Amino acid sequence: MSEDGSRLVLTLNGDSHELSRQAAASLRDSLCEALTRREEFFRTAGEHRDDGSYVVSRRAADSAGHSKVFRSFRELERLYDQLPEEFTAAEVGRTGLTGGRRHVLLRHFAEHPRFDCELVKRQPLTARKRGVDAEDRTAVDPPKEEALPAD
Repeated sequence: MSEDGSRLVLTLNGDSHELSRQAAASLRDSLCEALTRREEFFRTAGEHRDDGSYVVSRRAADSAGHSKVFRSFRELERLYDQLPEEFTAAEVGRTGLTGGRRHVLLRHFAEHPRFDCELVKRQPLTARKRGVDAEDRTAVDPPKEEALPAD
C-alpha cells in the first residue's frame, strides 16, 4: 500500500504492479468470481465455492436436502472413480449418501462434461461410464449403445 493509501503494489514472480484502490478492488472481485462459480445443467447444478468445496444440487431446489457438499471437486471425482462401470443410485448410496442426493449425484455425473457417463435406464435410474480410463481420464472406445434421453 502506498503511503497515502491510494495505491496498492502487487508483486508476482518478482514483477511489481501498482494498482489504484479501485483497480485492486476490481481484481479482487474478479478473482473471487473466478473461484466461486455456479454451473447449471439440465437437472443439476455444481458450485465451486471460494473455500475450495464443491456443491452438487438439484437445479431448482431450495433445500439442503437436495444437495451434497464435497470438500473439493477432486473428492467428487474420486467417488466417481470408485463406482462400477454401470451403476445405480443404490451403488452411489453405498458411499453413505441417502435419499434424493443419490439420484442428484447420478444425474450430475451424466450431465457434467468432466464425467464420461450417460443415463441408460430410468427404472431403476442407471448410468454407465462410456469408457474413460480412471487413471488418466483419456477416452477409449465407448460402447455403441444409445443413451436414454433425460426426462
